Amino acid sequence: MLKKILATFVITLLVFSFAACSDTALDDGGNGEADDSINVILLIPGELGDKSFFDAANNGMNLVRDELGANIRVIEMGTDSTSWEPNFLDAIEGDYDIIISGNDTTELMNELASEYTEQRFINFDTSEIEGQPENVYSMFYSTNDLSFLAGAVAALVTNSDMELANEASRIGFLGGMDIPGINDFLVGYIEGALYVNPEIEMFISYAGDFGDPARGKELTLVQYNSNVDISFNVAGGTGLGLLDAAYETNNYAIGVDSDQAMLFADTDPDKAEHIVTSAVKYIDQAILRAVEMHVEGTLPYGEHEVLGVVENGVGLAKNTYYETLLPQEIKDRIEEIEELLVNGEITVSTAFGMTADEINELRDKVRIR
Repeated sequence: MLKKILATFVITLLVFSFAACSDTALDDGGNGEADDSINVILLIPGELGDKSFFDAANNGMNLVRDELGANIRVIEMGTDSTSWEPNFLDAIEGDYDIIISGNDTTELMNELASEYTEQRFINFDTSEIEGQPENVYSMFYSTNDLSFLAGAVAALVTNSDMELANEASRIGFLGGMDIPGINDFLVGYIEGALYVNPEIEMFISYAGDFGDPARGKELTLVQYNSNVDISFNVAGGTGLGLLDAAYETNNYAIGVDSDQAMLFADTDPDKAEHIVTSAVKYIDQAILRAVEMHVEGTLPYGEHEVLGVVENGVGLAKNTYYETLLPQEIKDRIEEIEELLVNGEITVSTAFGMTADEINELRDKVRIR
């Protein structure tokens, strides 16, 4: 009897041990070559499903798996910053060749990288370069150049004969927070709109949150009910509420980070038809590029790169909705402006380094009159 009990215990222990290993196994894409591949982990300071920033990073990890044969893991750390350090330490103690994170985790990442100098880190989105250790490679995106294009689109749409455009020259902006990273979008957006129409008016709102779609919808409904006919989402998950508001009030929207119209094309095509374009950071391609350079031994750790229109780090989504919704004259004008940006004939201001008074002065140029 005792032998049977012991045998049952051993079998049970083996079953649970195997299950535990399965739970922590890296995703090798089913290629059966996990032992020969590099191990890469992405630590997200939030959650997937924003159809924007974090989903774009997750897609980059899928590209790393599919195109480089890497073993990948994506951890949703949530917005509670007290949980971030334990997740980083678990990753550092794990068998990962590269740890990827960024944005709000920049300070923590740099601190830990200074302590764990043998580990390699990639920061996929930060404007902060002060104190970056030699084992961290970081990148940022020319969001001011990108949003200049978005502002030009918005101004051209609101002054057009498009079906949902009204007679007011009034556009909207929804930011997640009143911080430099968001205001860099705002500065470019204002300058792009003014470039097209010096008399443009703009309704500017900040949600104070990146994960509250209900708040985003509430703020944007106010905009659309104030004769705004197109608004720009720069609010992450909160901005999903802007897209809802555009659909419900039958107005236009501009997405951000990812090609948001195509993200809804299958699940909610009616909503997608209100998103004329998106200001896209090619985060997925940037992550793939960085990991590929790591594999080749050419990734310049210790350096910070800014990826703009010239480097194909950012650009407008020119999908089927862009092609069918926008009149040809608007698309031609955008092509001209893009060429001017690439050639350096247009220089866009940046919020980084600007004072609050300077940003307020720019806001005043487009205030509702």
